[in-house]
Parts: sequence; C-alpha cells; structure tokens
Amino acid sequence: MATLPSTFPRMSVAWRPLTDADLPGVAVLEARIHAAPWTIGNFHDALASGYPARVAICDGHIVAYGVLMLAPGEAQILNISVVPEARRVGLGRWLVVHFLDEAQQHGAEQCFLEVRVSNSAAIALYESTGFARIARRTSYYPAATEEAPREDALVMRHGLASARPALTLIPPAQP
Repeated sequence: MATLPSTFPRMSVAWRPLTDADLPGVAVLEARIHAAPWTIGNFHDALASGYPARVAICDGHIVAYGVLMLAPGEAQILNISVVPEARRVGLGRWLVVHFLDEAQQHGAEQCFLEVRVSNSAAIALYESTGFARIARRTSYYPAATEEAPREDALVMRHGLASARPALTLIPPAQP
C-alpha cells in the first residue's frame, strides 16, 4: 500500500461500498488507527454477512470507512474510522448520518454504538448527531498499551423516526 499524504488539501471524496479488494488496505489503516483493531477476518465476516459498509476515497487513497449492522427494528454502528490526516472535515459525520439514514430506511427504530470513554472527539460527534449516552461497559476495550488498564465503553443510542415498520403484523383472521 502506498504511503498516505501528510494532508488531503482538496478533500474531494468519492464514497462507495467497501469490497473484499479493499480489505488488505483497510486492515493496515485499522491497525494504525485503533488500539484494538479489527482484523481482515472481521471485515470479511461483516461483508459476508451483508452488513452495509462504505469507504471514502480521496486522491486514490482510502481515508475513511465504516460498517453498520442491521437487525429487525434496530441497527448498530460497528466501525467508524477516519485516517488522522483526513479528520475534522466531516467524513466521520457523513458516515454516521449515512448509516442513520440507511438504518431508518430499513425500518430500524433505534441505532446503537459503543465508543471508548477516552475518545472525546468521537463522543462529541455522536452526541452532535443525536446519540445519547445510555450505559457504560466496564473494562470493555483491551488496553491501548501493555501498561494501561482495560478501558470502559460508553453505549450510545439514537432513536430513529422509522419511515416504515420493521415488521408488518397481520391481524388474526376473524371467525
């Protein structure tokens, strides 16, 4: 994989679905971005399961990606990642809003996510898009370093005004 530029001044971004061909490069970025990164296998399993996943391409490089899981009546954002050189220009926000819209279109009434309690930038992003803190998972994340303790996760929820019901109930037949 080629080295990323130190900045992306133009930020002309093209969004498209994440594909198997992207996984080696995404895995390298994931290991660079996260203390407890997903593996290629994790991403492959997500794609094989049909989870919606997107990548942002800028100047021929993947600069952001994300994975959403859909279930009856709800969704969970599993991964939102932006390379450090491309942060603070709205890519993470685009992914969150896109996934919320996709969840709503699939009948989800709520969307969840988990985030490290130390990730104040991500927490601020999620709160600004309508997520609320609902729980804390103690020692959820692996330690960022060998010397550090495991880290708590905030569980956040976004209530969605569902465009269509997740399930259509058929009334019982009248005698």
